[in-house]
Amino acid sequence: MAPKHKADSSDGSATKRRKAMTMEVKGDIIRRSEKGETPKNIDRLLGQSPTTVSTIIKDQKRVLEHVKGSAPMKSTVVTEQQSGLIIEMERLLVLWLDEQQRRRIPVSLMLIQEKAKRLFEALKKEKGVVSESEEFVASKGWFMRFKACANLHNLKLTGEAASDDAKAAGDFPSALAEIIREGGYCDKQVFNVHETGLFWKHMPTRTYIGKEKTASGHKASKERLTLLLGANAAGDFKLKPLVCLAENPRAIKGIWKGLLPVIWKSNKKAWVTLSVFEDWFTNHFVPEVKDYCASRGLPFKVLLVLDNTPCHPADLNDFHPNVKVVYLPPSTTSLLQPMGQGVIASFKAYYLRRTFAMAFRATEKDKELILKDFWKSYNVLAAVKNISDSWDEVKHTNLNSVWKKLCPQFVNDFHGFEDSVEDVIKNVVELSKQLDLEVEAEDVTELLASHGEELSAEELTQLKQQFIEEEDTPTPEPRRFTSKALAGAFAMIEDALARFEAQDPNSDRYTKVARGVMDSLRCYKEIWEDKKKVSFQTILECYFKKISSTFCRFCLSGLT
Repeated sequence: MAPKHKADSSDGSATKRRKAMTMEVKGDIIRRSEKGETPKNIDRLLGQSPTTVSTIIKDQKRVLEHVKGSAPMKSTVVTEQQSGLIIEMERLLVLWLDEQQRRRIPVSLMLIQEKAKRLFEALKKEKGVVSESEEFVASKGWFMRFKACANLHNLKLTGEAASDDAKAAGDFPSALAEIIREGGYCDKQVFNVHETGLFWKHMPTRTYIGKEKTASGHKASKERLTLLLGANAAGDFKLKPLVCLAENPRAIKGIWKGLLPVIWKSNKKAWVTLSVFEDWFTNHFVPEVKDYCASRGLPFKVLLVLDNTPCHPADLNDFHPNVKVVYLPPSTTSLLQPMGQGVIASFKAYYLRRTFAMAFRATEKDKELILKDFWKSYNVLAAVKNISDSWDEVKHTNLNSVWKKLCPQFVNDFHGFEDSVEDVIKNVVELSKQLDLEVEAEDVTELLASHGEELSAEELTQLKQQFIEEEDTPTPEPRRFTSKALAGAFAMIEDALARFEAQDPNSDRYTKVARGVMDSLRCYKEIWEDKKKVSFQTILECYFKKISSTFCRFCLSGLT
């Protein structure tokens, strides 16, 4: 008698292996069951046994909870669900890790574990009594699961955070000088750009103390955007600032972004990503520097110095034959990056001063306007204009002097920064006094330093909410001129001029003013004339179509 349990492989058959079922398939089974399909029918369509299908349907509550808890759809095991607090903490932790990567800050396992615990405790404190019983252990096992679920496969961990490599920083300038000599580049052809974050709607802590008591409970917003600022070593050419935020902020409804005084790019996290940088390089940097070289009678060949960061493509030298890219050695950014040697700090100080000056002018113009109301109306469009004006304010001598460490051969007569940050801080304090605010120099210094600080749990939550709010905004209709609206605008202008004429005893003065106003409005007048021509042509076409139709009907009736 043959053995009962013999496994004979000679006939080509093999032992059937059990195939693990993913959450995606389990979810499909549950959805089909809810629509009324029988286990047998589901089995036939999906290739699963009726017993397995029935088991999943019975266990559907636990399966669906697992899916709702952001489980990977390719997962095959229903594990014990994490608390909502842990899930929220992990979402904020992903934002924090992205921020560390963007700022080129190395992270270790221990650093991530400590940040996770701090975020969890901050969220737990925020939730209050309802979260008292929830616990979290930042174990290595938790980290491995978190890394897999968040798709952080390319996350690079280090030991202790590396300090700047002083030796590499000391050797690199001479190596760069050789590249510049061999390439025949002058100071006008060597460029550097640097990314930086900006809390565009962030005021000193004590802004809302003083005369405006009604604003004392207002929570200062910390909405954040990312900037890419750059210039050449001569300091005579500034690149147009790149601003990264969400795609459709409410303040820019209907405005063509190409006409903004900055380059507007969108990114879910409002950061300069690899794709954003590549687009900027190809469609903005190259055309800008090409036009600049032509205007100076220089051959179109430039050298771009960049720091080592994931958002800068490693193969950027392949993008354009006339642009050579050189990367700073790792961990030398804070020592060598020209834009980081005081230019960014000055720019942010100028931005703050302009914001305070804008608030002062607004409250002076309208005595009924309080600071709280002005701050509510201060939007990202106003911020963009302030960014452009603040960048214009950076002196060319300052832009040249910051190359002293990297390219000392390009810097002449360095005497320090004109209009130092300390001077700007004094200006801000003076403006604060005029606004009757209790702001001291220490408050302004603290605010300027906060742009470079690590994001807290509260700031990460606000950043996450900012993405949601901006992305939920529907795409607005673009702004359009209409003949009717233009006619109304010109009627009001003519009425206003007539009122001035009726009061002014000096007819020559009125004539000059009226002529100047109408000359300034000539571009709008031409648009209006074009609109009227199009409107008249449309009316004529409709009229002749109507006449033609009537004539045809008349002819046809005559034939009958």
